[in-house]
Amino acid sequence: MNSKEFSTGLAELRAVRDELKPLERELTQLQAKIGKLHGSRAEKIRQLGEYEKATSDRIATAAGLSVIDIVALVPFLAPQSASARPVEPPVAESVTVDQPVAQAPAEPINETAAVPEPDEAPSEPASALARLRAATADGAFDLAVLGERGQIGVSLAPAAAGTGEAERVLPSIPAGVEGDRWFHAERDLASKRPNFKQAARGMAFLDAATGVLVWQGGTVRLDLGQASVAEILTAVYAEAPATVERIYVTAGDPWHRGSERHEFLKDAVAAWLNGPLPEGWTVESSRGKDRQAGHLVHPRNPVGRWQRGDQHTEIRSVGEWFDPEGADPATVRAAFVELWKALRPHFEDVVLMGSPSQTGRDLWSRTIPTKAGAKWADGFPVMSQEIRGLLHATAGQGRTELITPPRVPERVPGWYEVDRTFAYAKHTWASGVGVPRRITAAAFAAMTEKEQNNALFAPSHWQVRVTIPKGWSHVGLLPAPAPGERSWHYPYEGGQTFVTWAGGAEVNLALRNPIAPWRIEILDGLLWESGDPLKSWSTKLREAWQSLRATAELHGDEQQKQACHLASRAVRSILLYGIGTFAQRPRITTGSLELGAGGAVPDLPDGARLTGITDTHVTWERNQGFARDQYAHPEWAAGVWSAARAALLSVSTSSKDPATGKPLKAGALHLPPGSILAFRTDAIYTSAPVDWEYGGEPGDYLLKGRMPWEQTTPCTDEEFYYLQGLGRQALEAEGM
Repeated sequence: MNSKEFSTGLAELRAVRDELKPLERELTQLQAKIGKLHGSRAEKIRQLGEYEKATSDRIATAAGLSVIDIVALVPFLAPQSASARPVEPPVAESVTVDQPVAQAPAEPINETAAVPEPDEAPSEPASALARLRAATADGAFDLAVLGERGQIGVSLAPAAAGTGEAERVLPSIPAGVEGDRWFHAERDLASKRPNFKQAARGMAFLDAATGVLVWQGGTVRLDLGQASVAEILTAVYAEAPATVERIYVTAGDPWHRGSERHEFLKDAVAAWLNGPLPEGWTVESSRGKDRQAGHLVHPRNPVGRWQRGDQHTEIRSVGEWFDPEGADPATVRAAFVELWKALRPHFEDVVLMGSPSQTGRDLWSRTIPTKAGAKWADGFPVMSQEIRGLLHATAGQGRTELITPPRVPERVPGWYEVDRTFAYAKHTWASGVGVPRRITAAAFAAMTEKEQNNALFAPSHWQVRVTIPKGWSHVGLLPAPAPGERSWHYPYEGGQTFVTWAGGAEVNLALRNPIAPWRIEILDGLLWESGDPLKSWSTKLREAWQSLRATAELHGDEQQKQACHLASRAVRSILLYGIGTFAQRPRITTGSLELGAGGAVPDLPDGARLTGITDTHVTWERNQGFARDQYAHPEWAAGVWSAARAALLSVSTSSKDPATGKPLKAGALHLPPGSILAFRTDAIYTSAPVDWEYGGEPGDYLLKGRMPWEQTTPCTDEEFYYLQGLGRQALEAEGM
């Protein structure tokens, strides 16, 4: 640079300064105005919250906020059983019944009690949350089943919500007639087998880093420029036919380019999705009855939908299905071909849809019985909105926990990762069907010992008061509510008491764990008839998974070997996320609007809230509550999740003890106290060497990472994932 160029640069810089100053003044004024409006809105929310019939969901919709935002301003509108002003419970009248507690059965708890299991599915109507506020009436007596072996105690005292240290109180079922009204099936709503076949859509696979595009008709290398939406659509359809309706990005995520200019990754994704379009293209607004029309703004796996006349297309991430692990687009396409071929013998009408969750639910729907006279041939009934809302609020998904010092040492002797492969298939053999029975504490107390044991081992979901044994030194066993709308933690300190909801599998584990029984008091519960609505579906998926894994091990062609491996991972995603679709979460829709003249923010749709802003657009999201969904079965998802969390702690494996012939046990409770570093859904991370034999069956623990030397304990997610990657690389290097 010479002096002339420097002087010119200074002049350009001053021009930018002069242009920036008035905008900064406008921004300051706008921020002040926004702050004032925020204050006015908060005050109005507090005023409306004083109305005796006010509900958090109605106020949230009007305010364009979430329910949790409303509850933060008006705490007594929380969708829970606790009243605004806690009342001390009456003094308990205690009765102790001397009778032996049945010994734990030979089979592992999670298998015996396995009940129905995770993705991002739709959810319950927001109004259901408001109905969950009803408190347990005075005089609703509850039984306390003590975990200590040798006696069952009966505590005739009302359940006190909010006991213990949990900062978020979960909802309860109202007492008496009001609660009884929850126990019914939705009218004219049942899961029935579809009488049509899904339409197949042409797919192409694009490496946005190299520009390589692969589809059924061939392979080309494109010039994508900066890989904007406009550049991708123009380049792809200059080569590929309009029958290609789905473009999977295999590498070089284009929606993350320029992310350094945004505070949040989701804002970068929204800016990319809402970028300029080629002439004739628009954002897809509808497609027949397709409720998925429009963009899905997700930080890592977004979905963009556009149309040009009658031509429709999607751009999505192949990461929804599996980690491509560096595979090129041709190998990824081969993986989808192998996936279809593996599923075809088991599902005659198989069509690979946009995501594994959609594919999973569609395949399941084609296993619903139709034979005249067969049980449930008329469809599986959908439970009431209130029960589905209760399960949404009280049934968590897989366990995710990072255990840090001082619970574990700052330096540990090693790092080992073990993962339960295809785990959810192990927990789909028995699921709750039909309308559940309510088992109050009084009803439970009236049962015989055998009936109580049968109830706890059946498909069930229980509200319990838990007391951890003094001297407990291992990980927590049961999830408890933590701050946040859908957050969970696992209390572990001896002597601590808390109230929570848990599935029968976890309750049984707490009572019969291999270290010391926990004290469990049954406060309320849901008990279903046991059925097998998921068994045929999961069995077919398991067979496809095993077939692909076997082919991946034996195939002589390296590309096909990798393709079959990736396809087996896709089958896992179909099972995992297919089960998640049954959970039915509230349906969240997203959208975008162009800024007005002078950058003015346009009016958002009713009930929507602003989630991001770029130079040209604003993005918004709106909670539309729970849709009337014929495939909404959160009881199945909740049961599988509960059984899987229990199996993470203790489970029988497919390996046998040579001396006794009995299944060997595995899980976190079979490792030394203080050695568990983290849980991630089906994986355990420990500092202790693990020698569990892998039998190749669903639910068996597979060693995936190992570094048998001293490590610094991870204290953040970033540090955890760094060690996870190193551990897997180290194990792979051992086999070379």
